[in-house]
Formats: sequence, structure tokens, C-alpha cells
Amino acid sequence: MDFLNAMGGTAAGFFGAVIPFLIVLTIVVFVHELGHFLVGRWCGVSVNAFSIGFGPEVFGFNDRHGTRWKLSAIPLGGYVKFKGDANGASVPDPEAVARMSPEERATSFPTQPVAKRAAIVVAGPVANFILAIALFSGAIWVSGRYELPARVEAVMENSAAARAGFQPGDVITAIDGAPVGNFVAMQRTVSSSADTSLVFTVDRAGDAKQITATPEVYEERTPFGRHRLGRLGIQGPKGSEAKLVQYGPVDSLSLGVHETYFVVERTFSYLGKLVTGRESADQLSGPIGIARVSGEVAKVGGVGGLVGLVALLSVSIGLLNLFPVPLLDGGHLLFYAFEAVRGKPLPERTQEIGFRIGLALVLMLMLFATWNDTVGAYLRSGT
Repeated sequence: MDFLNAMGGTAAGFFGAVIPFLIVLTIVVFVHELGHFLVGRWCGVSVNAFSIGFGPEVFGFNDRHGTRWKLSAIPLGGYVKFKGDANGASVPDPEAVARMSPEERATSFPTQPVAKRAAIVVAGPVANFILAIALFSGAIWVSGRYELPARVEAVMENSAAARAGFQPGDVITAIDGAPVGNFVAMQRTVSSSADTSLVFTVDRAGDAKQITATPEVYEERTPFGRHRLGRLGIQGPKGSEAKLVQYGPVDSLSLGVHETYFVVERTFSYLGKLVTGRESADQLSGPIGIARVSGEVAKVGGVGGLVGLVALLSVSIGLLNLFPVPLLDGGHLLFYAFEAVRGKPLPERTQEIGFRIGLALVLMLMLFATWNDTVGAYLRSGT
């Protein structure tokens, strides 16, 4: 009965988060597909359909170029279908291309040079990164940032910081050679580096010192789930010392790029630790987990929180699509690389097998993420 009650609570929470989830996902998917669409049009390729969602069409219209813009019944993704594609995943349709006239072939996707096809494919993830940079930069430019100096006010007993030799009054200026501008930036690096040795450069009464410390692993429960984080064991300045720092457009853009890079770097770091067994796969989330987080962010952070979530999810989707898995954008780019080296496309049978393997991998990942967000979340809750 406890399990059923927990599942009922999960379902209620999910449906309460549907609207913010759909807003977040629709924006990210639309921008991704718009990247494919715009570069495709620029390269002279005809677009048959631009869909937000999958399945039966709910609403749509044709533009003057003959593209069908539509909203489909299953709002979990989207696609752009170019002329000559068998489906929205840009799997080529050789039979359809063979029946085309020379004029039609000239505007079909499969007959384009490798460079054009690669540019069209990579444009989706690139659009996601551009969106993230724009949102991060815009938020910083409009609102500024409250910043605290990266100064150690106190050191917890028996902590990683105490064992490493940190002292009150130390000002952390760099971690592993990367400059640290404020306490939050330092804290973020530490929290994402659990059980990883870090070299801190500190200013101690005017003298520069190097301190090596390894943040301890601890679990923290938040409204967004349970997270394994790194903890050094130092206390920073009081919140009353925080100062609002306003940035101009150029500095805001630089910080937006840095934020986007940070998400990419931390993602690769997590995946590396996952492969080596230093991280758990229970951090992976699917649509249900994203919906739950969207609802919590909407309640806690409002519109500003959702903007940040859109930026974060945009980076994640852009990065995921670049993985060399057939069916994803990265898989297409892998096939194009082989084609460029061989001077001709891979055999149709090889591509077909690759796409089937890619589909199986994507489906398994979705199933695992869904299990993780439901049954796995219940088991980890200990209720």
C-alpha cells in the first residue's frame, strides 16, 4: 500500500508539473529543430514537415514553401522531415529518392554533399548551445549577481578542509589553476567534485599557498531529488556581505559562455565517473523526472527559475544529441565521417543495422530513466 500511495503522490506531482514541463521542453525542442530547419533552408533543401511532438497531428498549416508546420498529439520531442527522408530521424529513403525527378533530387536531403548534410545535422545541437548562452547571458545582464568573496570564515572539525590545512581568513583565488571569483563559484566546483583531489590556491595574509584537498561525498535531499555532492567543510562569509554586481553585455556574454561550458564539463565529468564506477546511474532522469523538477522550479523560482532550467536542459539536449549513437545527430555525423573518408556512403544495410541498434539504445535509455524516476525514486526514498 505504501508503494501505491507513493506512486499516487508521484502521479499527482507529475500532473501538477505538466504545464511548466511542456513549456520548458517545447522551447528547447523548437529551438533545436529550428536550427536544423534554418540551415536546411539556407542549403537549399526542401522541408516537408516541422513538427512539435509526435503522433497524430492536432493542428497545422502549410507555409508558402510547402512545409507543413504542425503540433502533434504526443508532446515529447519533435522533428524536421526533409525531402528524401523516410522519417523525422533523417533516415534516408532511397526508393523515394530514386522516383524523384532531377529537379526534386537537387533539393532532397540525401543527395546533398556531405558538408551540407553535416552542417544541417550539427545545426540542431549548436542552436541549443546558442539558446543556453543567450539565456544565461541575458539573465546575468538584466539581474546581475549577488557575490560573496571566496574567504574562509571557519573550518569544521574533522573535515576535509581541516585535514588539508585550511585556516580562517584564507581567500581561495584558484582551483586547479582556474581563477575563482567568488564563494559560490568555489562552492559549485567543490560540490561537483566529490571524492576528487583538488589543488586550491589561497591567499593567506598576502602569501600565496597551495593546498590539496579532496571533498568528501555526502548525500543531500532537495525538492528536486537526492544528490551526491562534494563537501569541503568550510564556512564562508555571512550573506549580509553579498554585493550585487552588475555586468555589461560583453562580460555577461562571457559569463554565459562560461556557464554553458561548466554544464558541458560537469556532464562529461559525471559520465566519466559513471563509467569508472565512482558515480551512480540513479542521477539519470527521463521525462517524469524532468517534469517533477520543472514543477518544483516553477513553484520555488518562478519564471526566472524556469528560464534557468530551459538553459540547463538546452545544453543537456544539445550535448546528448552529439553522442555518436545512430539515430541521434551524432550518429548521423559519424556516418558522414565514414562517407567522407570512403568517398561514398556506407552500404544501406550497414546504415539500417546501425539505426536499429541506435533505436534500441535510445529506447533502453528511456525505459531505464523512466524506471529511475518512478520505482527507483521510491526505493531510494526508503519509505
